[in-house]
Amino acid sequence: MNIVHAILTHSFAGSERHAVDLANLQAQAGHTVSIILHRRGTEKRENAIVQHVDDRVKVHVVDGFRWLATRRCRQLIGKLKPDVAHAHLSAACKALKGVKAGCLRVATLHIYYKPQQHQHLDALIAIAPWQLDAIPAELREHTRQINNWSQPVAANPDARQRLRNQYKIAEDAVVFGALGRVVTSKGHDTLVEAFKLANIPNSRLVIVGDGKNWQAIRDSADSDIIMPGFSAYPHDWLNCFDIFVSAANSEPFGLVFLEAMHAERPIVATASEGAQYLQPYFNYPLSERGNAQQLAQQMRQAAQSPAPIQYDMSAFEPEAKCNEVVDFYRTEYRRLQQQ
Repeated sequence: MNIVHAILTHSFAGSERHAVDLANLQAQAGHTVSIILHRRGTEKRENAIVQHVDDRVKVHVVDGFRWLATRRCRQLIGKLKPDVAHAHLSAACKALKGVKAGCLRVATLHIYYKPQQHQHLDALIAIAPWQLDAIPAELREHTRQINNWSQPVAANPDARQRLRNQYKIAEDAVVFGALGRVVTSKGHDTLVEAFKLANIPNSRLVIVGDGKNWQAIRDSADSDIIMPGFSAYPHDWLNCFDIFVSAANSEPFGLVFLEAMHAERPIVATASEGAQYLQPYFNYPLSERGNAQQLAQQMRQAAQSPAPIQYDMSAFEPEAKCNEVVDFYRTEYRRLQQQ
């Protein structure tokens, strides 16, 4: 199939990883695949998007303020004439609104259904079952729930020792780690409070990532809490952690959970949407969102047995999920052609 993905954000996080991984997998499977990025996503910086795109995927670039980039994206899709135009996140979804009939217009629900972004589309992909209830019945008939996925990435052999030496973390310390954007929805204020309340001897907290709330969290956190900012090597940090912890108030699926599972880290989490869906895989009960006392209790429990855990990852196998997406494309594309 001739497939065009569009994602007009600027920095590489979970949704961007999903979109790029899907484009890469489809190109590797022999499809003709393009991806439309905003120029800022192609800048030479560690957290840009373009460096994660496979050479077999054709990269197209648009620029300008949000409305202008959206219009240019729409025009570009018209010129490319794909079988499938697959949008990811707000601006790209809005770009599909003006794309004329002839291609399947589909979006992944990286967060939740929003009428202004999604009601004009031909089909939707939900990443978790909880998203389905909000979709109108007519569009829900053309929606498929397909799990997120994650490919195992080995840490550098010296990562654990090197990072602990670099940040003066004792070899036998129990390290709690969080990974991802430092924004309000991820609950880092609750995490910092919970770590303090847990008061676990010989333990450290590491928060890896950047975002709008980074400085506020840094200012409020004790000086021994480690916040190295964005890392281009998250799997090295996962190897450095003993326990992965998420205090998120909102986590639609949580690709980072799958990454922690591949790294065999025990997981302590609040009851975000994604954590509730994946909870059967976790060894510890979920705590209420925003409840630092409960989260501290689960952290204390996890610290007593921080040994690695082998998870069954068969439901999140990348090639199988890619095939499910393409199968969905074909089903919905045939429907459109028959109308």
